[in-house]
Amino acid sequence: MLSLDDVHVHIGKLHILQGVNLKLSIGDCAALLGRNGVGKTTTLRAIMGLSRRSAGRIEFDGFDLARCEPHDIPRRGLGYVPQGRGIFPNLTVLENLCIGLPGRRDPEREEYVFGCFPRLKERLRQSGNTLSGGEQQMLAIARCLMMRPRLLILDEPTEGIMPRLVSQIRQEIHRINQSGVSVLLVEQNVETALKLCPRVFLMEKGTVVYDGTAQELKSQPEIVHRYLGLSKQ
Repeated sequence: MLSLDDVHVHIGKLHILQGVNLKLSIGDCAALLGRNGVGKTTTLRAIMGLSRRSAGRIEFDGFDLARCEPHDIPRRGLGYVPQGRGIFPNLTVLENLCIGLPGRRDPEREEYVFGCFPRLKERLRQSGNTLSGGEQQMLAIARCLMMRPRLLILDEPTEGIMPRLVSQIRQEIHRINQSGVSVLLVEQNVETALKLCPRVFLMEKGTVVYDGTAQELKSQPEIVHRYLGLSKQ
C-alpha cells in the first residue's frame, strides 16, 4: 500500500531524513516511534508532500506521490491529521467537516462519522474554537474520514488531551482500522501506541532502525531503552 524507499529530506543545511525505508500493507495499524527530533513528523510531512524530498521515492498503491501536488494527495486516499489538529477555529463543526468535499454534503458519510464521534453531532453549529482539545482532535479525525481515506496518518493524536478522552480516541482509531482503513501514527505516549498498534517502527537520527510487532518490542526492553529512553524494568 505505502512504500518509502531511501527517502531523504533536507531543510536548509540540515539533513533531517537520511534514508527512510518503510512499508505499510493494507489493513495495517502501525506506530512510528522515537525520541524528539529524530524525523517522525518530517516523515509524515514527506508522505503528504509538505516536506520536499531531496532523494528517494514514496509510492501509494504503486503511484509515485511526487507526481501529485500536496493538495491532490488526499484525493488519492490519504488522510492526514497534523500535530496541533489544524481545524478552522472560526468555522462550525459542520463547516469543518464539509471542507474539501468535492460536491454536496454526504449524509451517509456524515452518519458514519457521527457514529464514530457522537459528540460532534451534538455540536454541529458550534465553532471549532469552542470545543475542548479532545473534541477538536475528534473533529480533525472526522474531517479526514469524510474524504473516505484508505490510509489515515495521525501525528500525536492524544497530545494535550484529558486522560478520560485519550481512551475514547484510542478506541475510535481502533474501530476505524477494523473497518478497513490502514493507520500510521506518530505517538509520544508509548503505552498508548503499543496498545493500539500491532506493528511498530522505531526511528533514530533520520532513519528507521526497527520494524517489528508490538509484542516483539515489549520482549526486548534493551531496544525500548536505547531508542525511546524508557526504563528497562
